[in-house]
Amino acid sequence: MRFDVVGAISEIETIAAGPGVRVAALLRKAYGYGRWRKMKGIATVRLPNGTLRTAEIHWYEAHGIGKRDLKIKRFVDLS
Repeated sequence: MRFDVVGAISEIETIAAGPGVRVAALLRKAYGYGRWRKMKGIATVRLPNGTLRTAEIHWYEAHGIGKRDLKIKRFVDLS
């Protein structure tokens, strides 16, 4: 699903790091070497139809590379 993150991401937590990141080999191949971590947080997102929703998002990040492969896991608002 395509979406845009509007504003800052809050309640950021690390889900996995180092050998706990199952797709680390694919991330290295696609984006380069780094200390890959799987992260999660809460953010307001704009969906393709223009609506704004609060969602839990997951992504991978590494120092010097940044956030990659953002995805919405669930919506946390009541809409």
